[in-house]
Amino acid sequence: VAGENFDQSPLRRTFKSKVLAHYPQNIEWNPFDQDAVNMLCMPKGLSFRTQADNRDPQLHSFIITREDGSRTYGFVLTFYEEVTSKQICTAMQTLYQMHNAEQYGSVCASSSCSMDSLASSIDEGDATSLAKLQRYNSYDISRDTLYVSKCICLITPLPFMQACKKFLVQLYKAVTSQQPPPLPLESYIHNILYEVPLPPPGRSLKFYGVYEPIICQRPGPNELPLSDYPLREVFELLGLENLVQVFTCVLLEMQILLYSQ
Repeated sequence: VAGENFDQSPLRRTFKSKVLAHYPQNIEWNPFDQDAVNMLCMPKGLSFRTQADNRDPQLHSFIITREDGSRTYGFVLTFYEEVTSKQICTAMQTLYQMHNAEQYGSVCASSSCSMDSLASSIDEGDATSLAKLQRYNSYDISRDTLYVSKCICLITPLPFMQACKKFLVQLYKAVTSQQPPPLPLESYIHNILYEVPLPPPGRSLKFYGVYEPIICQRPGPNELPLSDYPLREVFELLGLENLVQVFTCVLLEMQILLYSQ
């Protein structure tokens, strides 16, 4: 378990994640920082869900700034896939049994009840006690399907957010689709890594993803730096007044700290 969050039910806890694979193994000008990428891809750690939870894919991005000031950009698509390991499912069931026992014990302690009186209250159909049990025991290995978070990430030298987002979404669609894509998945990954060139300054580039073409544009030398992030999201997240205040602070060269989940 990542962090001390044992008071939470097992499905609300976070667990330690790790990098399963990365390709290529090494790039001379851009060494792979496994710990940093792992932490930034899953900042909250590994999480589990059941069929009753929301499992829509989520996209986010991150920046790694090195000591020399150079930047590397990461674009991440997090999704949930079914857990096929019986051992992990059994472990989750065990965690819930332990959690329920602790919660049940704390309920008894707070109400100063004995096990005999508790058993008799259940025999008498105590709806409150049963409701507490049902609320805490929200995973049943024989009834529920367990899912675990997983992510795919593209690491790039420039922040082509929209192009990377579209490619990751298409790649995810190919992985989860009933019909296999026209070519093996490795072909698309090799294509974007080795065959799609970085567009020259001031030029646009069109390349093909898995299903649809993708276009990216690089600003010229006399234009503003590449900013592929939609401004609409900034207004929606911060609001007009907060955004004006942040912009004012930037102009006054004040230090700004943005804090979020």
